[in-house]
Amino acid sequence: MRELLYLSREDVERLLDVDAMLDALGKALIAFSAGITIVPPRVGIRVPDLGIMGTMPGFVPGVALEVKLVSVFPGNHKHGLPSHQGLIALFDESNGAPLAIMDGTYITAIRTGGTAAVATGALARKHAKVLAILGAGVQGASHLETLPRVRDFDEIRIASRDGSKAATLAARHPGARTAGSFEDAVRGADVVACCTDSHAPVIRLDWLKPGAHVSSVGGTFGPEIDPATMSAARVFVEWRGAATNPPPAGAHELQGLDAEKLTEVGEVLAGTRPGRLSEDEITVYKSTGHAVEDAATARLVFDRARSEGAGVTLPL
Repeated sequence: MRELLYLSREDVERLLDVDAMLDALGKALIAFSAGITIVPPRVGIRVPDLGIMGTMPGFVPGVALEVKLVSVFPGNHKHGLPSHQGLIALFDESNGAPLAIMDGTYITAIRTGGTAAVATGALARKHAKVLAILGAGVQGASHLETLPRVRDFDEIRIASRDGSKAATLAARHPGARTAGSFEDAVRGADVVACCTDSHAPVIRLDWLKPGAHVSSVGGTFGPEIDPATMSAARVFVEWRGAATNPPPAGAHELQGLDAEKLTEVGEVLAGTRPGRLSEDEITVYKSTGHAVEDAATARLVFDRARSEGAGVTLPL
């Protein structure tokens, strides 16, 4: 009898080693940029006035064959539900047999912040000391969890359109404090992490100090970074397809840009293309999310679940 392993969100959170995930994410990005993965562009179904349902299949040889189903419904916050919800299915890459199905909501959140941390580790100035996090929702929390693992920040500023959320998130880290506005948080920061669901830019070029690194993981429904910053910065991405595919597969900020002028983070990590070129250069990492990140993270969870006998085994 064939069997399927089911892993709940509680299982996934307990089983995932975040530091191991950062290492796995870096290797997955390198594999993608080397051309050894198979990942078609994400397909999104728009539910009028409510949100998007996306399908993200991916194959990383020797790691995972997977498909993620993820919904993005911004209005869910009013009902006490996360805006992003999902499931990940893993399959045996040798015969296509289903292996596991697991919560994808936590994985989506933590791998997004984790990949931003990997990019920050590769691109931010070595002695970056001030981090600004814009947005205090799920992604703000994910970035607070992951970015301090790649730089030793002296100060972490958290800003949100909801001051109470900013205060609640700041209380989770001894080095964090709230900022009164996005501008207050950004001015003088070495690393700026945009983690909002805004439909319009939340930063401006004249707020940024020379040499700042900007990370943007929001912008599902509109640009999160202003055009002036995009023009002034060197831009790094998970995949160049984020410029040649329209949203939701691509990024609003990257539409119309020459994809060949973009650098993939996996190329920087592999040493095949340069990262930061000077201390004063502004760098931007624009994320759209990528299936290789789900594959790498889900594999870690699955392997540990099998070693510990975690989860529930269901007959197929």
